[in-house]
Amino acid sequence: MNRIVNFFHSLLEQTRQIDFLAPLLLRAYLVPVFWVAANNKWNPFDANSSLDNTIAWFANPDWGLGLPFPELMAYLAWGAEYFGAIALLLGLAVRWMAIPLMITMIVAAVTVHLKHGWQAIHDPMSAFATANTPDAIQRLDRAKEILREHGNYSWLTEHGNFVVLNNGIEFAATYFVMLLALFFLGAGRYVSIDFWFARKYLIKPDLD
Repeated sequence: MNRIVNFFHSLLEQTRQIDFLAPLLLRAYLVPVFWVAANNKWNPFDANSSLDNTIAWFANPDWGLGLPFPELMAYLAWGAEYFGAIALLLGLAVRWMAIPLMITMIVAAVTVHLKHGWQAIHDPMSAFATANTPDAIQRLDRAKEILREHGNYSWLTEHGNFVVLNNGIEFAATYFVMLLALFFLGAGRYVSIDFWFARKYLIKPDLD
């Protein structure tokens, strides 16, 4: 029995030779997420873009979030996402950059998404469906009827069906978990600046 257990354990241990793939793929997945989010707030290379709309949304208590120090909060959120995406891409200071990005996800989840429950998209079959899901699905069905009657429905749904956004915490929570994994795993071996920096300058690099 011990021989069988040791055999399969040794097989698992062999996979550690490519364990850098896990953090690499986590980073690759999150880079466009935060890059797009940052540039939707403000693209510094676009003269027509600014953080004004984000600041106004952060500040307004009626149709926005009503956060204190909205200008500071907007710049911090944008900076975490913008420079966080670059850091994730390069594998640079990944464990450190995961911290402000996780904070951003927590703030987004609590201030924007929590009131909508878990689901990002309404799904009546899910155990996490909310009380307003039936109404949302009814509106979706009505919208489909209108599109079938007045639009080219086959063309409109050629690459996917229409859905109704619920705006729950699902995506923010998912990104938080991925960032938490990177916080503990680090950027990974070989394909990151962190690895080569640690290999050259640290006495006991935790990426080796």
